[in-house]
Amino acid sequence: MNRENQGYPNFPARPPPPSSSSPFTSAPPPGVPLQSSGPETVGFRPQTRPFTPSGPPMAPPPVGAMRPVQPPLVSQIPGQGIRPPPPPSTAYGPPGGGSFQRFPTPPPPSGPPPLPQTLAGHFSPPMSLPPQQQSMTSGVPGGYASPLGTGFQQSMPPVNPSYPGVVGGPQPSFNKQVLQGPPVPFQSASQVPPSSYPPQTGGFAQHPGQQNMNPGYAPPTSNVQGLAEDFNSLSVANIPGSLEPGLDRASFPRPLDSDVEPNSFAEMYPMNCHSRYLRLTTSAIPSSQSLASRWHLPLGAVVCPLAEAPEGEEVPLIDFGSSGIIRCRRCRTYVNPYVTFTDSGRKWRCNICSMLNDVPGEYFSHLDASGRRMDMDQRPELTKGSVEIIAPTEYMVRPPMPPIYFFLIDVSFSAAKSGMLQVAAQTIKSCLDNLPGYPRTQIGFITYDSTLHFYNMKSSLSQPQMMVVSDLDDIFIPLPDDLLVNLSESRNVVEAFLDSLPLMFQDNANVESAFGPALKAAYMVMNQLGGKLLIFQNSLPSLGAGRLKLRGEDTRVYGTDKEYTLRVAEDNFYKQMAPDCIKFQIGINVYAFSDKYTDIASLGTLAKYTGGQAYYYPGFQSSVHGDKLRHELARDLTRETAWESVMRIRCGKGIRFSSYHGNFMLRSTDLIALPTVDCDKAYAMQLTLEETLLTTPTVYFQVALLYTDSCGERRIRVHTAVAPVVTDLGEMYRQADTGSIVSVYTRLAIEKTLVGKLDDARNAIQQKIVKALREYRNLHSVQHRLGSRLIYPESLKFLPLYGLAICKSTPLQGGPADASLDERCAAGFTMMALPVKKLLKLLYPNLFRVDEWLLKPSADLDDLKDVLRRVPLAAESLDSRGLYIYDDGFRLVLWFGRMLSLDIAKNLLGADFAAELSRVTLQEQENGMSKKLMRLIKKVRENDPSYHPMCFLVRQGEQPREGFLLLRHLIEDQMGGSTSYVDWILQIHRQVQQNA
Repeated sequence: MNRENQGYPNFPARPPPPSSSSPFTSAPPPGVPLQSSGPETVGFRPQTRPFTPSGPPMAPPPVGAMRPVQPPLVSQIPGQGIRPPPPPSTAYGPPGGGSFQRFPTPPPPSGPPPLPQTLAGHFSPPMSLPPQQQSMTSGVPGGYASPLGTGFQQSMPPVNPSYPGVVGGPQPSFNKQVLQGPPVPFQSASQVPPSSYPPQTGGFAQHPGQQNMNPGYAPPTSNVQGLAEDFNSLSVANIPGSLEPGLDRASFPRPLDSDVEPNSFAEMYPMNCHSRYLRLTTSAIPSSQSLASRWHLPLGAVVCPLAEAPEGEEVPLIDFGSSGIIRCRRCRTYVNPYVTFTDSGRKWRCNICSMLNDVPGEYFSHLDASGRRMDMDQRPELTKGSVEIIAPTEYMVRPPMPPIYFFLIDVSFSAAKSGMLQVAAQTIKSCLDNLPGYPRTQIGFITYDSTLHFYNMKSSLSQPQMMVVSDLDDIFIPLPDDLLVNLSESRNVVEAFLDSLPLMFQDNANVESAFGPALKAAYMVMNQLGGKLLIFQNSLPSLGAGRLKLRGEDTRVYGTDKEYTLRVAEDNFYKQMAPDCIKFQIGINVYAFSDKYTDIASLGTLAKYTGGQAYYYPGFQSSVHGDKLRHELARDLTRETAWESVMRIRCGKGIRFSSYHGNFMLRSTDLIALPTVDCDKAYAMQLTLEETLLTTPTVYFQVALLYTDSCGERRIRVHTAVAPVVTDLGEMYRQADTGSIVSVYTRLAIEKTLVGKLDDARNAIQQKIVKALREYRNLHSVQHRLGSRLIYPESLKFLPLYGLAICKSTPLQGGPADASLDERCAAGFTMMALPVKKLLKLLYPNLFRVDEWLLKPSADLDDLKDVLRRVPLAAESLDSRGLYIYDDGFRLVLWFGRMLSLDIAKNLLGADFAAELSRVTLQEQENGMSKKLMRLIKKVRENDPSYHPMCFLVRQGEQPREGFLLLRHLIEDQMGGSTSYVDWILQIHRQVQQNA
């Protein structure tokens, strides 16, 4: 050992430790082959290839190489004191001071090379160390350590180590060994509280679902074993000898299994409400403002208070009776599963503000030995995260209103010619028996062209009486008491009117539209009771108040600072009408039909601020779009609706909801006004930490929706959830919910298009993703050799792709040539209200091949996932010999490959199999294959009844129809100047590496 290792510090010789305290004995002389025996129980695996020395001694590594030049880490074992630093050794395995230590590599030994040793299995999956001081027993970064016992040794199979100089024999346990590491950037100043997470048993196991995203990539072989990685990665290194990145598109993460919700906390907190009602963007709340500032993703939630529950999972109905509703006196939180009872059951402590409240005598129950109420199992409000409470009279400012449906119908020339009048009248008539609230339901009609037409439907009449008002500047209401009638009493008159409506205006040549005055008239009729106003608009409003002008043709505005003005209401009339309707509990749904510019930006404002919805049917023709209008109008009329509603979300001390996004109007800082709300509406909101440091281990959330149901009963829908407070940024990333994050991002991006350019909105999405992934990279860059890899947590593996999908969605894509102004605005209003799962499906639709399935014997359609497998949204997924279905929830496109079997085409299309498919309508043929396909399409539509996807047929090569219907929606491809998935990943990776 008289050699001098140049470039490395010389350490004094280390006294030999006791044999029982070290996993390694001293190295054998050079030239002695490796001998190994006994199981290997240290917390790392040796390299998979042996070291073969050749040539002169190795030169010291340059500064910045993975091998550190500072003094090595020193491990301290209780009872032995601090060991002196070890001298340079000729052994190529780690010294006996502790696992995962890194020491300077000595010059290679002279003599014959060691015998090759191979390691069965694959390269050991790495794992990162947290910034906090932590026991080496932890398998999860973030300070959640679990003791190593026999489970750890069982999780690591016995191997023959390939480290020269390591001899066999039993190895000591490392249960009490603590690694004293250097400080890591981004370490929280606060002490990590005891974790409430379930301990991870076993050794350094691979994270569930983790896999090497690029099969061709393997970490470089080194004498220093890398730490286990708990993240996913994509290698974006260049191909050797080329400037092209070596990317394998097949390895890119894609949500082919639809929305995947995190379930770790659902298992830990089984009394939380279901995620269909409330989804947090991350189930780990940051403990401090500084930690929240490093979480560059949105911190918030998506709420769908009336989401449809599967059969058997209905929300329980609670009637507190004479005791009254049990609420906190201070913060007004409703009693829920997370309150605690004390003082022998006479008091209960609020879980949100910690206030101690008295228990009413009628609600009293004794406690058992564990502090639980004796009647806990009979109290759903104490065991269920979602309940519905019957509200007493003090929760009413007036008697509950009956369900009111008022129809405002354009009867101008285009409305009659397109067939809209006939389809709408027939659908309304067919739904009369199913309108909610019978026999209290009320109904009324106003039609308009250049004049206003009112209809007296008094029950004593045999036919409705029509009254025409031509003065558009001074609107008055004739017979105000007979325009809104009880449906059960005036049923015959209403049906007679709907039968005669298409005939009355079938020869109408009036092309004018007095929409503004008609809206005022409807408001004057409804402002006594409120209700739902359904508007059927077929042309651009041209007369009276609220008349609009053609403004979407000037493409020179795009790309300028005034571009956004095209996407907001032109006339203040619409902005002023919305608050007036809110005040009197009037919710508005807009149905727009036109092949010309209709200014959806202005009309949709009414739906946006009154909690309604905008439906758009461009170029409506009853023969083509009739089924879609029938289904969606029937759904709107018959689905259960909550009337005169308000919603508030309460959360624990130190945090608050700071912004809200969706179709509604804020009545105060945190009270959302919703004249009507239903199961197809969702709302997003963002959280802010009010205090510098949260001191509670958990944070509670409670959503309360006060509404009147269709039967006239005042109710409160309550959803309660809890989430832990963490001090580790890595844990926030691990518990992130991509679906909820994407929902918030989508709403923020659409709102940004209303105040700026489309480019600004798209760039903002990309920059937010880049900042988040850069912060995540910084968490691991000290402990791992990341090189040219793009790393991301398992929970966010689909976030880059969804970010690209948002940028390519209709509200944000391209410029004026990529989508009409009306189409862009209508899509924006729709996406602002969609629940998480429906929005994700719209952003990354289903594409699956069906020709092979159609040729198989008849199969059950109960589980479509087992029958049809989704394929990536890229042109290379389309086989010219196949038949594919594209489904985004709003449209179904059947793509016929150019080389598809003629037998399949004949069976599905009949005699039209060779015709141009734009003229062909898919109909059921008299053969098993056609019936099987029609059953499949019916099943797909039934899976999501909120919208009715129209079915389009297109053959490969039919341009521009193929490009318009399908190719431009293959978001992984580069189309019309847009970015492909590969280029998007490369852009994100380059920006992540900058200043990382």
